[in-house]
Amino acid sequence: MEKRGQKYHRERLGEALREEIETIVEGELADPRVGLVNVSSVELAEDSRSARIFVVVEGDDAEADRTLEGLAAAVGFIRHEVADRLHLRRAPELFFQLDRSQKYQSRISELLSRAKKRSK
Repeated sequence: MEKRGQKYHRERLGEALREEIETIVEGELADPRVGLVNVSSVELAEDSRSARIFVVVEGDDAEADRTLEGLAAAVGFIRHEVADRLHLRRAPELFFQLDRSQKYQSRISELLSRAKKRSK
């Protein structure tokens, strides 16, 4: 079982990672493949050696694929910058993943509104 202090430390580290990665991606990456990206959340592993970064990409699926390729190519730079800015001895391994929860949420609300109209 995980101690409470470790859990809070991991949550704080995850939030700090989210903020720094978003700053790096928005302003310092010069890769033309990376479009408009927002970092929605970061999930750290229990040992904090790896992190899944969920990103929301503006545009269609082709744009999202290009952006994920660009982020995967820049993962070494991003890890180095994060370790330097947050003074980490070992930066977690970063894995970028597309966050589709907003699309799912809008689709579900659309279907619910249709069902509501039909029931009237």
